[in-house]
Amino acid sequence: MELSEVMRTTFSCRQWTDEPVDDATIYRILDNARFAPNGGNRQGWHVTVVKDRAIREQFKSLIKPATNQYVAQVAAGEAPWNTIVPSTIDLEAERSIDKDFPGVNEMVEAPAVLVISVDLSVVCSFDSILDRVGVISGASIYPFVWSILLAARNEGLAGVLTTYLSYAETEVQQLLGLPEHYAVAAMVPLGHPVKQLTKLKRNPVEDFANVDRFDGGPFTA
Repeated sequence: MELSEVMRTTFSCRQWTDEPVDDATIYRILDNARFAPNGGNRQGWHVTVVKDRAIREQFKSLIKPATNQYVAQVAAGEAPWNTIVPSTIDLEAERSIDKDFPGVNEMVEAPAVLVISVDLSVVCSFDSILDRVGVISGASIYPFVWSILLAARNEGLAGVLTTYLSYAETEVQQLLGLPEHYAVAAMVPLGHPVKQLTKLKRNPVEDFANVDRFDGGPFTA
């Protein structure tokens, strides 16, 4: 496939057929994704290919409080799990109230499930001194995760980058035998999509690119 086609048609898939994904295909995907850029080329990523259905089943209960809060905040018109705008609802209470979050069962039961973690002892975090949530560490792991999705698209597969498993990081570390300094970065289900989307909706370049300053004129060709 042409690179531009892969980039423009790699969508967030949450429904898959029952067709299995063999180990050789997963290996090829990871073999290509490992060339992703990362800080200092330290390659602090680790992939756990979760085949055990009993482990996957436990993910559902671990994810539940996070998705409960997510649904409650969306219903309240809020950006869920946001660190800038304070919530107007009782978040702790909402996490314990069971709410439907479509797609969780399908994602946990996908033909392939990868849990990606990152070794925090090797990543650079230039923003660690700032009084806000850190984002720089993600530069050493999420290009790798995105490369997994691009490589999967090239194989005729589709997946989705999910992060709610990080809510239960301590439990996930124990469940998967991860060292304490390995942060849970993503859970990526993969499989053959029920429907391959080819026309994705995204804002035009002029909506997010400006010249010289945030309030500068829009950048155009």
